[in-house]
Amino acid sequence: MYKFISWNIDSLNAALTSSSSRAILTQNVLTEIKDYNPDVIAIQETKLPADGPSMIHLEKLNEYFPAYKIEWVSSVEPARKGYAGTMFIIKPGLEVTVNAPKIWAPDTMDYEGRLLTAEFDDFYLVNVYTPNAGDGLKRLKDRMAWDKLFCDYLCELDKRKAVIACGDFNVAHKEIDLANPASNHMSAGFTDEEREGFSNLLSAGFTDSFRYLNGDVENVYSWWSQRIRTSKINNSGWRIDYYILSNRIADKIKKAKMLDSGERADHTPIILEIDI
Repeated sequence: MYKFISWNIDSLNAALTSSSSRAILTQNVLTEIKDYNPDVIAIQETKLPADGPSMIHLEKLNEYFPAYKIEWVSSVEPARKGYAGTMFIIKPGLEVTVNAPKIWAPDTMDYEGRLLTAEFDDFYLVNVYTPNAGDGLKRLKDRMAWDKLFCDYLCELDKRKAVIACGDFNVAHKEIDLANPASNHMSAGFTDEEREGFSNLLSAGFTDSFRYLNGDVENVYSWWSQRIRTSKINNSGWRIDYYILSNRIADKIKKAKMLDSGERADHTPIILEIDI
């Protein structure tokens, strides 16, 4: 049985080195994750510099996850500095090979540290931070290209071994996946194009683990806007973080849920337990 946790942390540096009220809330979530004793933690939006975590970051992570192996990829030129970025935190004793693939995505997306893949004996674990379509949907066309290329990448992996892909996919797939669908059809993350891109991914041979195990349960989200103070209080959220996996291993899912992050808005961690 494997226990995986995926989380868009919205700045690892702020989480580990700040003493702000928000950082304390984030640190409380890290303690919850530690207590869960996961095999692998997949982190998105690390916002680390090009040369990765500092010694202070590594020391702090070691306090939460002693002797865990850290694998990371950061945004590098020509992409923006301190942007995006992904990380794996891997339990001692797990033998995995990690790489940061390029999928020949448009603009600077391949340089933004958006993909990490861990190869296990029997499956791949892919950590993804999908590009946002942006304000005014200015990056929607490039996002659509990303979706196709990412789907192609997962399908190629799936020919060799089963695939588990987790992370911030930046899309609420169906109306049930956000609190206010009627007013968001032209919002980044809920356009017809983005939703179709996710549908195409599932149609290519993959399963949304949360829906597989929990059916059409309502009012369960993974993200609440920080800009709207009452969004978390009112549960006005979106489900945009996922574990998707090869159809042929869907029946091995034992748990797929969101971790309770308390008062902290933005993303909450998501959990997958699978007997594979």
